[in-house]
Amino acid sequence: MTTLRKILDRIEVKKSDYERYELSEVEYSAIMTFFDLAQEFDDIEDYYHLCIAIPKSFFNLDARLYIRNLQSNALQLLARTDTKDDNAQIISLDDSGLSGGHYYMNGSLILPVRGKKFLVDQLPFHAQDNVLGFLELYPVENQDEHTELFFEKYANRIGFNLHNKFLAEKNIEHLKFIRTLVADIEHNVIVPNIIYKLFLRRLRGKIDKNREIENLLSEESNQTPDVETAIQGLLKEMKEVNKGLTEELENIEKHYKNMSLFLETLFRRDHFDQGKLTLRTKACHMKKDVVQPQLERYMEQFQKSGIAIDDRLSGIPDEDIISVVDIGLIAQVYANFFSNALKYTREIITAAGQHKKYISYGREFIRDFFGPGKNGIKYNVFSTGPHIPPEEHGMIYEEGYRAKDALSKPGTGHGLAFAKNAVEIHGGIVGYEPTQYGNNFYFIIPQSDEIDQS
Repeated sequence: MTTLRKILDRIEVKKSDYERYELSEVEYSAIMTFFDLAQEFDDIEDYYHLCIAIPKSFFNLDARLYIRNLQSNALQLLARTDTKDDNAQIISLDDSGLSGGHYYMNGSLILPVRGKKFLVDQLPFHAQDNVLGFLELYPVENQDEHTELFFEKYANRIGFNLHNKFLAEKNIEHLKFIRTLVADIEHNVIVPNIIYKLFLRRLRGKIDKNREIENLLSEESNQTPDVETAIQGLLKEMKEVNKGLTEELENIEKHYKNMSLFLETLFRRDHFDQGKLTLRTKACHMKKDVVQPQLERYMEQFQKSGIAIDDRLSGIPDEDIISVVDIGLIAQVYANFFSNALKYTREIITAAGQHKKYISYGREFIRDFFGPGKNGIKYNVFSTGPHIPPEEHGMIYEEGYRAKDALSKPGTGHGLAFAKNAVEIHGGIVGYEPTQYGNNFYFIIPQSDEIDQS
C-alpha cells in the first residue's frame, strides 16, 4: 500500500468517526479553538492553562490538569481553574485504575491523558498504558454517553499535543547537551591533543642527538684494537636502537596526524550547530594528501592478509589532478573503503589460471557527468572476490546495511552510509559496480573549477 493510499484510507475512517460523533456547535468550536491555540502557545505553562481554560470557557466546568513529573515520574498538579481548594488531592493512577478509562469520583469526571502509543518509549519518564496524567472536570454527575465521549476525545487531544511538546523539549535538551559535549571535547580532547606535537618534536630531537653521538663514535673508532672493537659493538647497537626509534616515531607521527585529522573533522562545531555535516574545503592532490595516508594505515594489515596493492592509477597523471574537497571527510571515505577491502577481499583465479588476491585504487575523468560543461572525477577502490548479489546492490550505502555473507564479521553497517553522506555534501554520488574478478566501490565528485583538467 502506498503512503498516499494509506493516508486516504485513514481520512475516510476519520470522516466516518466525526459523522458518528455528531459534535454540537459548541463542542466543535471548543475542539477547533483548542487546536488553533495549542499551536499558538509555545510555552509549556501556557499550554497547561489552555487545557483547563477550554472546559471553563465553553462548558463552565472547573478543571485540574495532573501530569507526571519529567524527573521524578510522580503526578503533579500543574494547572487549575478553581484556586479555592489549596489542598486538592492528587489521585494515584495505579490506585484508581485510571488506565482502564474515565470514571467519576466525588462529583468529578476523571479522564486519562494519553500519549502516542508508538512514541511512548521516547518519553523521559515511564507512562504505563501511555497515560501521561489525567484531566479532572467538576462539578459533574454522571453524563450521557455522548458527553463522556467528547471529553474523552478532548483529553486524548491534550495528550497527543503534550507528547509532541515533551519530545520537542527533549530534543532541545539533547541538542544543548551535544553542543556542550562538543565544547568539552574541543577543550579537553582536541586542544590538549596538540601537545603531542611538542612531545614528538622533543622525541625527534633526542633521536637526532643520538645520531650525533653515533657519528662521534664512528669518528673515534680508530683507536687501539680493543677500544675499536668495543666502540664498534656499541656503535652497531646504537644504530639498531636509532633505527628502531626512528621507525616508531614515524609510526606515531602518522597515527597522530590521522587521528587529529579525524577528531577535528568529526567534532567540528559547525556540524552540531547546523545538525548536519558541513564542509571546510581546500585544494589538494588526492593521492598524496588523501589516499596515500589512509593506504599507509592499512598497509601492514593488507600484507599480513596476503593482499597485494595495485596502485597503477588510471586516467590522468596525479600531478595534474587538484581537487577541492574537505580533506578530513574524504579521507574517511577512503578509510571506510580500505577497511571494507581488508575484510572482504578474497582470492580469485584469473582466466590465465593465476591465483590473485589484491586491491587497486584509481581515478577517471568523466566529461559532462554532472551536465553540459560540468565534468566529474571518479575515484574508486577495487577488491578481488565474489560479487555482491544483485538484490543487495541498492542497499549497500544504506545505514545499518550489512551483506548477508558479512554478518559473521565485525562491523556496524555505518561506514558506507557515512561515505555516502560525505560525498553527497560535496555535490557528488557514490556507487558500486561488479567488475571482472571482484567489486568496485567508487564516488564521483565535480571537477574543481580552479584548474583545467581537460
